Amino acid sequence: MPYKTARRRMSSTHPEFLWYIPNQVYAGHRGDEAVPDHNSLDTLASHAKALEEHGWQGALIGTGWGRPDTFTVGAALAARTSRFEPLVAIRPGYWQPAQFASAAATLDHLSGGRLRINIVSGQDKLAAYGDSEGDQAHRYARTREFMQLVRKLWTEENVTYKGEHFQVTDSTVVPRIPPREGRRHPRLYFGGASPAAERVAAAEADVQLFWGEPLADVQARIERLRSLARELGREHAPLEFGLRITTVVRETSAQAWADAEAKVAKMAATQGAGWNDHGRTFVAVGQQRLLDLQARGDVLDDNLYTAPGRFGGGGAGTTWLVGSAQEVASSLRKYQALGIRHFILSDTPYLQEIERQGRTLLPLLRG
Repeated sequence: MPYKTARRRMSSTHPEFLWYIPNQVYAGHRGDEAVPDHNSLDTLASHAKALEEHGWQGALIGTGWGRPDTFTVGAALAARTSRFEPLVAIRPGYWQPAQFASAAATLDHLSGGRLRINIVSGQDKLAAYGDSEGDQAHRYARTREFMQLVRKLWTEENVTYKGEHFQVTDSTVVPRIPPREGRRHPRLYFGGASPAAERVAAAEADVQLFWGEPLADVQARIERLRSLARELGREHAPLEFGLRITTVVRETSAQAWADAEAKVAKMAATQGAGWNDHGRTFVAVGQQRLLDLQARGDVLDDNLYTAPGRFGGGGAGTTWLVGSAQEVASSLRKYQALGIRHFILSDTPYLQEIERQGRTLLPLLRG
């Protein structure tokens, strides 16, 4: 497909709204209901079907060693649904690029083009699955090659690639991924806030994901990434941007803040048990940016709540947007005005909030 056509199809001003499926062995993730079958296929499929019913396009499925395999979960949920789009998080090193490109092409084919991919490059328990890596520069250089090669395998045939970290010879992935309205191949989402990570995103990602930082901080990062893309001679459609954040939405502002403060009090009492997927042994640059926000106040912008990070919240659970549906929608529209197009929201109990926010929040954002 000609590049100009791909560029037009990959870019759109319409926002997309996804949810989050934690994919955890242990029940009670971030205050969710601790039921015995919380991670059974029936339970996870009930979440995916509820997302379809209440207007969400899909969900990010969490990854990490010690969780069920994310790709397997995504494939199972795609098979149980008709419109649900799994955003499957995967790690270079856990996967080899040609093996992954083939698996992803197969799932994309079987699901009718519903697959999305989140490339995760942060540190993990690498030795447990036989991986090893050098310093940060090495890690992100490997990630960049992984993304380059996967994209080539999805869009070209008889690929020969000789990089520092990966090599293939005369490689053609089947089934081939056909161009579809809105995308040439599954979108590659990517996170990371370090200079090395931003250079990878600017050159190779389709969507750069941010966690819940204040508007001015997100605007500065968008401007820096766009500048980097020009500097690096980006060869793909323009980089798009996404926001992964917790949204505490209630009927009134007073109720939302009361519930948010009660959750934080419970986190304080339990030392954040069940809230932080990312650990504090090694704190990534993006996570540290969120933790540093506490010094600027408990509430930033209109309703960005930073206190959860003080008591154990990590990742998207570090900062929350809190308020009525109208207030949270207003805040999300401000992020959209900066250039954010992809929103990945969540709150607990997950199933209850899929329905509540689908009923009260999404219509305001799509109106």
